[in-house]
Amino acid sequence: MKRSSERILTTHTGSLPRPWDLVSTLEAFDAGTLPDRAAFDARVRQAVADVVRRQAAAGVDLVNDGEQGKVGYSTYVRHRLTGFEGSSAVAQRADWADFPEALARNPRSSVARPSCTGAIDWRDREAVGRDVDNLRAALKGVPVTEAFMTAASPGVIAHFLPNTHYPSRAAYLARLVDVMKEEYDAIHRAGFLLQVDCPDLAMGRHLAFPDLSNADFVKIAEANVEALNHALRDIPPDRIRMHLCWGNYEGPHHRDIPLREIIGVALKARPQALSFEGANPRHEHEWVVFREIRLPDDKIIIPGVLDSTTNFIEHPELVAQRLVRYAEVVGRERVIAGTDCGFATFARSAAQVEPEIAWAKFKAMAEGARIASAQLWR
Repeated sequence: MKRSSERILTTHTGSLPRPWDLVSTLEAFDAGTLPDRAAFDARVRQAVADVVRRQAAAGVDLVNDGEQGKVGYSTYVRHRLTGFEGSSAVAQRADWADFPEALARNPRSSVARPSCTGAIDWRDREAVGRDVDNLRAALKGVPVTEAFMTAASPGVIAHFLPNTHYPSRAAYLARLVDVMKEEYDAIHRAGFLLQVDCPDLAMGRHLAFPDLSNADFVKIAEANVEALNHALRDIPPDRIRMHLCWGNYEGPHHRDIPLREIIGVALKARPQALSFEGANPRHEHEWVVFREIRLPDDKIIIPGVLDSTTNFIEHPELVAQRLVRYAEVVGRERVIAGTDCGFATFARSAAQVEPEIAWAKFKAMAEGARIASAQLWR
């Protein structure tokens, strides 16, 4: 994994705006009404090529496929695996529930969540191979520093796709580990960095387990990390990064578990790099946590310096200030500029950030990284 050895490198969380025509096609794919699979695959391939070039043009160093062919960063697995034929109720967001008048005026829209109602196995083993081929083709002739691919963690799959088949949560996680390991290993063998998405380690607290104490939730997070580490056992830590967040939506977030209460669990995970929210008004202050704990020598952090839920374009000077704060605490070579979360986590969701503004935000991040680099390497 590339470090910021000469300047602050830039990256993002994974999902990027999709072309509007592709969004419609993804909706048909998700509903099982896709008229032409070959045309769909060709459109995804072109979208990946376009989004890679656009990332490079915006100054992003560590790029990916923008998850162009996925209906959602976590729910995409139901099209690749068997067993997800049921439906489940959409969980209420505990933070919004504390404000019933506001909730009544602004109903929260959510993505449909299937449930696990049968044995999990591979339905489409070739899907990750298509992802790999698309990204590899898109990178030809495009000047970037490194490329990564995202994959859902066992814990986040268990969060979004509830279990009604396996006898226990532990058994469900164990089966997800055995199956998803194949996707993780395939991405690694292809030569790309693997990013495992783990919002369950933070978001799960107020969305899935609002009635537990923080201490009890941390035990669940520890079990999720143990399962994740087992799935990643054959991949070197320096080829893996992990993303955690508190939910990529604009809302109160006053029930978010503090970073200081879960950072210890997160740092037990095998991935070398940790991506987390650091730009929104609920979590920006938590950079001080890295003054309170010692970041292990082998770890890298990717703090969010762009808020993925607002159309405000961050000033490059503010981006630089955020990066310098972290660098002065953990060391400049161990900080990579990132985003709080993705800009299109679910294809069907209305974009919180307008696509053209999202790209402008990336340009601001690149400029902020240049400003910070000039300060840190002067």
